[in-house]
Amino acid sequence: MSKFSTPEDLLNSQVEEFNKGNISFLMTLYEKASCFASEPGHVVNDLEGIRKTLQDFIGMRAKLEAKTKRVIQASDLSLLITEWSITANDPDGKPVNINGRGTIVLRRQSDGTWLMVIENPWGTN
Repeated sequence: MSKFSTPEDLLNSQVEEFNKGNISFLMTLYEKASCFASEPGHVVNDLEGIRKTLQDFIGMRAKLEAKTKRVIQASDLSLLITEWSITANDPDGKPVNINGRGTIVLRRQSDGTWLMVIENPWGTN
């Protein structure tokens, strides 16, 4: 299991390893029963769906930038509000630029580290 003492630590590692294409590491950032909004209006509810979504971006050699805008914490839950952008090229070589303001719900684990439970890069969409 990955070790992150703050939600911000987790986000920083997620960005770094995403940009390296390290899908195996990225999957250690999620609890087993996590969900991920892969696009506005569509949620995947299993780790395999999350893996496929992330792999699709990594396959495009996408580069992620993200920063923490705010953290709201209550006991063992934390809401991380982020601003992010992805740059890549589609299969035809056409530039792709996506950005948004996302929300991530994290849960503190019994060892004091944090893992993602819900990730919605699309904010409230």
